[in-house]
Amino acid sequence: MNLAHFFTILRIFISPLFPLFYLGREWLGIPLIYLPYILLALLIVSEFSDIFDGFLARRRNQVTDLGKVLDPMADSITHISLFLTFTQGFAQLPLMIVLVFLYRDFFISTLRTLCALRGVALAARFSGKLKAIIQACAAFLIIILMIPYTTGYLSLELFQETSLYAISIAAIYTAISAVDYFYANRNHIKKTLHSSK
Repeated sequence: MNLAHFFTILRIFISPLFPLFYLGREWLGIPLIYLPYILLALLIVSEFSDIFDGFLARRRNQVTDLGKVLDPMADSITHISLFLTFTQGFAQLPLMIVLVFLYRDFFISTLRTLCALRGVALAARFSGKLKAIIQACAAFLIIILMIPYTTGYLSLELFQETSLYAISIAAIYTAISAVDYFYANRNHIKKTLHSSK
C-alpha cells in the first residue's frame, strides 16, 4: 500500500456517498438548495484524487500491477454509482443509457481477466482514459445544472433534457471505446479464446 493506492481507494469509498446524500437528502435533513454543492464537492475530491494517484505513482516510480487494476476500477465505480443514482429522484436519467457504462466495463473486465489467466496483459488504451474524462464532464455538467434548477432558475424539463444529452454523448463514446479496445487487442483476444477451447 502506497500513497497513490490510498487516493485510488479513497475514490472507491467516496462513491457510496453520492446515493446516500442524493437519495437520503430528506432523511438526513439536507435542504435541496445545498444538495448540488455537496455532490459537487464529492465529485471534485474524487476526480482530483484520480489525478493525484496517477501523478504520485509516476513521480515516485510506484506504478504497480495493483494500481493498474484499481485505477480503472475506481473510475468505473465512481461514475457508474453516480449515474445509477441519477436514474432516481428528479434527475431521472434513463436506466438503459446508464447500463451502457455498466456493460462496457463488465465486457472489458472479462476480456482482461480471461487474457490475464493465459498470461497475456491487455494494454490500456487512450480511448479508455478519454472515456473516463467524458463521463466526468457529463457528471460535472449534470450536478452544476442542479444549482440553477434547485434555485428556480432552470425548469425541471430543461434540466432533464440537458442531462439526457450529456449522458447520451458519454454513453456513445463509452461504446466506441469498447469497440476500440476490442479491435486494438483483437489478436491477443483471439489467441486467448482459441487456447481456452
